[in-house]
Order: sequence, then C-alpha cells, then structure tokens
Amino acid sequence: MRILLRAYVALVFAFIFAPIVVSFVFSFSENRFPSLPLTEFSTIWYQKVLDEPAFADAFRRSLIVAGVTSVLSTFIGFGAAYVDYRYRFFGQKFYVAMGIVPPMIPVLILGVAMLMFLSQIGLSGTLHSVIISHVVLCTPFAMAICRLRLSQMEPNLEAAAWNLGANQWRTMRMVIVPFCAPAILASAFITAAISLDEFAIAWFVSGLEETLPVRVLNLVARQSSPSVNAIGSFTFTMSLTLVVLAQVVLIFSQKRRAKPEATS
Repeated sequence: MRILLRAYVALVFAFIFAPIVVSFVFSFSENRFPSLPLTEFSTIWYQKVLDEPAFADAFRRSLIVAGVTSVLSTFIGFGAAYVDYRYRFFGQKFYVAMGIVPPMIPVLILGVAMLMFLSQIGLSGTLHSVIISHVVLCTPFAMAICRLRLSQMEPNLEAAAWNLGANQWRTMRMVIVPFCAPAILASAFITAAISLDEFAIAWFVSGLEETLPVRVLNLVARQSSPSVNAIGSFTFTMSLTLVVLAQVVLIFSQKRRAKPEATS
C-alpha cells in the first residue's frame, strides 16, 4: 500500500512538473521550434531576452512590484494576524473570514473589480495600481503564515513582559516580532513569489506598465517565440527559490523551537 501511495505521489508530481521541465530543456536549444532530438546546447534565447529593452523594463517593474508588495503585504498581514491573536471582539470570526477572501475570488473577477475601483480614484494603468492589487491578493497569505506562528507562542509570554516593565510597543519590538521573525521572513518570500508569477490581475490594471508575466502573455498572443521558454524558466527558478527559502526558514525555526522542548 505504501508503494502504491508513493507511486501515486510521484505520478502527480511528474504530471505537474513535466511541462516546466520540458520548457526548461528547450530553452537551451538553438532551434526556434521545440523538436527532438535536441540540438546543441545554446543560451541564444537567454541572450536575446537580455538584449531586448522591453523585457528588461518589464523585469525591472516586476522586481519593484514584488519587492514593494512583499513589504506591504507582510506588514499588513502581520498586523491583521496580531489583532486576531491579541484581542477578542464582536465579529472576530467574520474579520478573519474576510481576511482570507481575496485568494478565493477568481483572479479575473478580482482583476475586473480592481480595475473598476482604481479607475474611480485615478490610479488605473500605473505601477501603483499593480502594487495595490497584488497587496490585496498577497496579504491573506502573509496573515495566514503569521497567524500560524502566533498560535505557537506561549499565551503568557506577552503578559510576562508587561509585568517586567515593558510597555506594549517595547513588548512588540523585543518579544512578538523576534518570535514571529521566521514567519515574517517566510511571508515576505511567499508574497514576493506570488507577485512575480501573477499576470491576470496585472494584465487588467497595468496599462502600459507591463510586468514580466504580462509581457510574456502579450508576446505569446502575437507570435510563437522560444524566448518565452527562457523567460518562463528564469521566472520559475526565481519563484521556486523564494518558496524554498520560505520553507527552509520555517523548518529551521521549528527545529530550533523543538530543541529546548526536547532537552527540558
């Protein structure tokens, strides 16, 4: 039974990652169209992407959006998670439920809604509109990760700091934030990865300020170019690196937390 389960998991992962592996392999082929057998190893399509100013500008915008989105969504998500952890108030369950709603909404509907809203306030078609939209999408992920970390904290730890003379802000700075640091870092990595990959909402609100995924989508719509394989492989590698870093930070923090409990 265990062998069948492992085989099933292996098939699922193969089904998911096979297109990505194929795209990655053909990105190093000098042929314009994917074909077998493979030709000589070449980085010509990566060089073409680097030499194209439109791709460089789109990549720069994606990095800006991902960085700002990561900081803002992590900050807001941590604050929202702390409010849920620290206080008890009427409608708290509704507050938490509304906090996780954006990822549950289809991205096309969310993109249209953000376009209509941002048009009303004069921000549609700018890089700010992409950042705002991505913050709305990414904040629930940061909130969920920080809530999970706060649920592992000793309930009396904050009160003990108060009894020792620390005010609320110093307790936040010296106790809460250091304890949540792994979750905060993981949230920053995860939200940056989500922002780098997201294209549907950005396509609606970016206007002429194309991010890299939007640029790729527009390129594919016009022509079939092997440069897409190079861009996709590079973007996937960046996103995968961020996700792995988030997992490493969380796993390392759990191991450090488990060592004192084991020795005691």
